[in-house]
Amino acid sequence: MFETAQFIADCRAASAADPTHKAVREVLARALSEPAAVLRGLGEPERPESRKLFHSDALTILNVVWAPGMMVMPHDHRMWAVIGVYSGREDNIFWRRIPSTPNKVEAAGAKALCEGDAVAFDSDIIHSVINPIDRLTGAIHIYGGDFFAAERSEWDSLTLHEHPLDREQRRRLFEEANARYEASQRHLAGLR
Repeated sequence: MFETAQFIADCRAASAADPTHKAVREVLARALSEPAAVLRGLGEPERPESRKLFHSDALTILNVVWAPGMMVMPHDHRMWAVIGVYSGREDNIFWRRIPSTPNKVEAAGAKALCEGDAVAFDSDIIHSVINPIDRLTGAIHIYGGDFFAAERSEWDSLTLHEHPLDREQRRRLFEEANARYEASQRHLAGLR
């Protein structure tokens, strides 16, 4: 059975024991070995959101729910991250800086995270995220630091040029995704 308070305590202990992402990834992988239990413990995703489960200077744990088709432009974290999916699918595209144009990126690979998958990203990773399926995706995102205070970058979706992360724009992205999702659910309900 997944209990949020115990999961947070286990992540905090793992992070304190090992400053790399390895021990925290193991905690998340154990939890995700029973994704249905995580789903019951956190609750069925009902709307797109990024909800804080725990936050300190050393560790941030979020419950992220992606709307169908939702996409987040390339961005960095500047700290290690561990991501695991408990419902749905999250596709990550990895990017690298172009040596001759350091403020621009190019695609360098991809990884689809399915229900039960847990992966670790080093502090220098640049990635974008998309939910490619027609239902909500629930994921736990864990960061090795204060995710909300870190100076971070994102890359423009058209030009792929770097600029400082716009936290307000990111908040609006979730609000807009939620409005689209709720409208689609009302439409589907009206068809029934």
